[in-house]
Amino acid sequence: MIFDKSDNGQDLTLTLDKKLSAVTADQLEKDLSTNLKGVKNFVVDMSKLAYVSSAGLRVLLKAQKYMNSQQGTMVIKNAVPEVMKIFETTGFDEILNVQ
Repeated sequence: MIFDKSDNGQDLTLTLDKKLSAVTADQLEKDLSTNLKGVKNFVVDMSKLAYVSSAGLRVLLKAQKYMNSQQGTMVIKNAVPEVMKIFETTGFDEILNVQ
């Protein structure tokens, strides 16, 4: 996982790599709890992500709820077809802002 925070601290891009599984979801949740503070524009780049588990979906939903409570935005970009299929099957494509 690569975090890239802007100089003003209000923009954060997260690039996910390989798999967002139960093992990596816990670490992502911990990382987001510190990295999302003060962020108004959160972008999750999934161009290198091959799989997302239910635990990963839970972390993404929690991040979306946090950003909504802070009057911020969260956008998921570049989801590969396999990950997009998971979003569509679970209905998360209608909950999360997937572009």
